[in-house]
Amino acid sequence: MTSWHRRMVAPLLLLCAAVSMILAGCGGSGNGSKYGGSVTIVPAPNGVFTRNFNPFLANSSRTGTQGMIYETLLLFNRLDGTAAPWLASSYTWSQDATSLTFHLRNGVTWTDGKPFTSDDVVYTLKLMQQYPALDGNSLWANLQSVSNPDAQTVTFTFKQPATPMLWYLGGQTYIVPKHIWQNISDPATETNPNPVGTGPFMLKSFNPQLYVLGKNPHFWQPGKPFVNELRYPAYTSNTSADLLLSQGAVDWTGLFTPNVEKTFVQRDPEHNHYWFPSSNVVMLYLNTGKAPFNQLTVRQALSTAIDRKKIDQVAENGYEPPASPTGLVLPLNQKFLDEKYSNLEFNTDAAKAASLLEKAGFKKGPDGIYVDQGGNRLAFKINVVAGWTDWLTSSQIMASNFKAIGIDATVNVMTFNDYVSSLAQGDFDTAISWTTAGPTPYFLYNSLLNSTNTAPIGQKATSNWERWNDPATDKLLAQYASSPDEATQQTALAGLQQIMVEQLPSIPLVYGPTWYEYNTSNFVGWPDQSNPYAMPAPYSAPDAELVAITIHQR
Repeated sequence: MTSWHRRMVAPLLLLCAAVSMILAGCGGSGNGSKYGGSVTIVPAPNGVFTRNFNPFLANSSRTGTQGMIYETLLLFNRLDGTAAPWLASSYTWSQDATSLTFHLRNGVTWTDGKPFTSDDVVYTLKLMQQYPALDGNSLWANLQSVSNPDAQTVTFTFKQPATPMLWYLGGQTYIVPKHIWQNISDPATETNPNPVGTGPFMLKSFNPQLYVLGKNPHFWQPGKPFVNELRYPAYTSNTSADLLLSQGAVDWTGLFTPNVEKTFVQRDPEHNHYWFPSSNVVMLYLNTGKAPFNQLTVRQALSTAIDRKKIDQVAENGYEPPASPTGLVLPLNQKFLDEKYSNLEFNTDAAKAASLLEKAGFKKGPDGIYVDQGGNRLAFKINVVAGWTDWLTSSQIMASNFKAIGIDATVNVMTFNDYVSSLAQGDFDTAISWTTAGPTPYFLYNSLLNSTNTAPIGQKATSNWERWNDPATDKLLAQYASSPDEATQQTALAGLQQIMVEQLPSIPLVYGPTWYEYNTSNFVGWPDQSNPYAMPAPYSAPDAELVAITIHQR
């Protein structure tokens, strides 16, 4: 999940009525124009919707909020690391990389007609300073100040050189209108039911089974978007979406689809397509803020017991090969891989896992489950979201692996909102979840490991859910961030790879692909392997905005 990377699986419509709503809104107008039509999008089976369009909150209707309604200063292509001007037309760094200035685009307005200015940018950042719960990327751990000498200029000053802030400030910070948000009493809990943004779409209608975004007629990019509306139906699980996909009832999805060639592509090879570029690493998060996960040998034993090949083949249909122990997304980040780890891979070894536990002082009790020296059974839960069946199967495989060596692990199925809340508050034992990647491996490591992104158990952590708090890790992250020199940055990345391999702050499982299926019966212009202009999943934000303003009727 900015740090939110969504986990998607093929869904079942909540209600039969929703099917008719989808079919009624699907497809082009048939008048030969590239303009018009309604695009039906299924990013996630997160259950019924709540009317929450707060761009800062993980449990909002985020796929229709970030990018589509609220925009960023720059738009990055995470596939190649390039950045395009967006709400900002240009930017400049100071020579020592301690300040960054954005020059804003002229003529941008909010959907209520008010002008977009530097006051809105400054207000958004100071709002995040006042309400740390909104600062999901810990911007104010690096920011010294933000100022706007005129209506089109914003300057950020940092406490030290901070080159990664271009991505966080430019590409991952959604700007809100000061004239609206200054009247909100508590932005950290605000549901923002009637959003006002600068993006290509605006809220048209809402109910718990379906919300619709309509075309913003005053969007700052002339002639765009081409489509009239985006329709988001609510799904709750991965049962039998194949038929809806093959019938063309859904145009754009980010779903785990078993046997996608057979169940989707072969039903209409001319129009049904998919592309699953690797984008992150699926992790087993261990709550290192409490025993026994604060013990390295326990983390090592758990990792050694896991059958990642079975997770790939059985749970993920061969789409997600075992991850690198370094935590790098390979082959995407191959050039950053330290030579000494070029052939390193995980191996499943139940005997070795048991030996590690015994060396750590664990002994098997009468029931065959290990206990520590205080008599506490080695028992814990693996949290997973209801309806995310590939991850549910992955969790069941891990629980079986653990039980085979004397660990009482059980799978704990939760609603999406409870799952996200438990990770943030540290109210969990272990959980299978995503990582948040960026243009280089630094961003995954920073989100996963930086102590500024965590908090004591019971307090909200923005992304370092495993509660990893290590000065050596922080020093390496700071080394990368403070230098524009590629050699210095690579040295820092090599050190971070070593920490992942030797310390296992979290346990890499498999590579997380970008789930992306699309149908060209009604709309064309989609990104694909030959034209990878954006990270293509509908849950990738703000990348999905670029897709939504590029596609058009056939």
